[in-house]
Amino acid sequence: MGAIDIKQELRTLIEKENDLHVLEAIKTLLIKSSLDPVLKERLTSRALKAEEDIRTGNVYTREELEKKLDDRLGL
Repeated sequence: MGAIDIKQELRTLIEKENDLHVLEAIKTLLIKSSLDPVLKERLTSRALKAEEDIRTGNVYTREELEKKLDDRLGL
C-alpha cells in the first residue's frame, strides 16, 4: 500500500469519525510528526544517549540523586 492509498484511507476514516478525542489525538500525532527537524534530531540524540547510559549502568541511585539535589539546593 503506497502513501496515496494510505492518505485516502485516512481521509475516509477521519470523515467517519465523530469522537472528538480520537480526532484530537490524530491531530496531535500529525503535528508532532512535523516537528522542526533540528529539534527532532536533538531530542532523538538525547533519548539514544539516555538509553545507552541506562544500558551501561551510568545512572544514579535514588539516594545519590537525592543527595546531589540536596547539595545543589543547599539543604
